[in-house]
Amino acid sequence: MSIITRTWRAAALGLTLVTIAGGALAADYTLSVNTALAQQDPLYRGLEEFKKNVEARSAGKMAVRLFPGSQLGKDEDVLEQARAGAGVAVVVDGGRLAVFVKEFGVLGGPYLAQGYDGIRKVVTSPMFDQWADKLRKASGHQVLSFNWWQGERHLLTNKPVKDPADLAGIRMRTPGAPVWMETIRAMGATPTPMGWSEVYTGLQQKVIDGVEAQHPASFGSRLYEVTNRVTKTGHINLITGIVTSAAWFDKLPPEQQKILKEEALKAGDSASRATEASLADFEKQMKEKGVTIEEIDVTPFRKATAPVYEKLGYAELHKEVERLLQN
Repeated sequence: MSIITRTWRAAALGLTLVTIAGGALAADYTLSVNTALAQQDPLYRGLEEFKKNVEARSAGKMAVRLFPGSQLGKDEDVLEQARAGAGVAVVVDGGRLAVFVKEFGVLGGPYLAQGYDGIRKVVTSPMFDQWADKLRKASGHQVLSFNWWQGERHLLTNKPVKDPADLAGIRMRTPGAPVWMETIRAMGATPTPMGWSEVYTGLQQKVIDGVEAQHPASFGSRLYEVTNRVTKTGHINLITGIVTSAAWFDKLPPEQQKILKEEALKAGDSASRATEASLADFEKQMKEKGVTIEEIDVTPFRKATAPVYEKLGYAELHKEVERLLQN
């Protein structure tokens, strides 16, 4: 374990303990949930609903503490804390879980499913449940629910983009997971891994030339101040989940386990529908800020990214997912 990892873990666990001491002494169990989302994001409001309902149903035996803006650290660091048995959870995408169980990576594949209804069918299926079981055994992580939809991701740049050729030489920020990086590379840009909190400054200082993101995140981070164009490629349908420590979860009474999983699924649906309803308004607000919203024919991007599944060893799994979606 690196010094940095130990430092992050100590800091995050310390913050969790301080939180418990400061406001959750009456609760028997406390779950600290970390997210990169801003507080005005529809999914964050879903987390607030999750917190409220868990605490109400448990009659105060369970406390949920929310940490927006990645206050407990990067997703990878919080996942490490969970592996160590801490009472922490993180809102995380499948790409970051693929290092433990490869199947999760397919969720970030290009043009996998359409909209929330499409991707929800995948993450509530028996096939997904098998992946979650493998995750418990492989890394000690417990999925509470994975139906937290953040929207389709689009390109934010300061130049027009019509087809993959227009992205040549563009340094495009993306998460560091292989499926994300290969998708952006296939689209024609140079993938540049970078923490979300660094994106605004990176664009401002021209360390990167563009970013791919869903509307709630890009608007919440005020990226309209450092980019002037959104090209609606919808290349990744971003689905995330609340993932915690299996060791911590297993110590809970069965009733508390049930409450956490049921309320996570319920709040995930509520938050995802709110995200759906918010997209048009986010576009309206971005236009008012001077951003050009481009609707394009995404066929060239679909064709360019189709080989990503085979390149990363997801060809057969991709076919399984397609069969699931057709049923």
